[in-house]
Amino acid sequence: MCAISRGVRGRERFTTLTGVAAPLHMINVDTDMIIPKQFLKTIKRSGLGKHLFDEMRYDPEGNENPNFVLNKSTYRDAKIIVASENFGCGSSREHAPWALLDFGIRCIIAPSFGDIFYNNCFKNGMLPIRVSKQDLDKLMEHAKRGANTTLTVDLEAQTICGPSGGEVIFEIDAFKKQCLLEGLNEIGLTLQEVDKIERFEDGQRASRPWLYVGAAE
Repeated sequence: MCAISRGVRGRERFTTLTGVAAPLHMINVDTDMIIPKQFLKTIKRSGLGKHLFDEMRYDPEGNENPNFVLNKSTYRDAKIIVASENFGCGSSREHAPWALLDFGIRCIIAPSFGDIFYNNCFKNGMLPIRVSKQDLDKLMEHAKRGANTTLTVDLEAQTICGPSGGEVIFEIDAFKKQCLLEGLNEIGLTLQEVDKIERFEDGQRASRPWLYVGAAE
């Protein structure tokens, strides 16, 4: 389960997340693998989950590949992915985190990420966690146990825990952490300062009225 409430503009706050973690032991998973280019025509964030990892989840006839991790009954409801190095590399398509979120993934754990994908995750309320290779190996083995075990991610405490104990501590930028905890994106952050913005604009109109000649009231 994920402890969720709504922040500014309806963004989900991320506090704690407990769920099944799917092991994706594959390096250099790029954004075209996450959501292939033919599904980028839409600007809607919903409906992309069915195309997540499309070319790995389905054969050319559209049948499910039973060997792909997210098609296995154990991991169909996974909320976390434990991945290998350089996850989310490649082009900067924001559809990649959209597809992951629409499928139900709220957290990706990996040793490294593509920089643009990493930042896009935060902008869309998803938590990407960088861990050491040693910690990744432990979490990957844990994830391979399937639905009988879960991981709990505590953003406030910056920890990842399994049901049998053991704890992995992760680092995260303080500003990005606070935005997730409060459910804020750039628009939400700006709206927090709306009173200051309005006072500034009123002052500008009073001191530089020529700037607003012909402007709509």
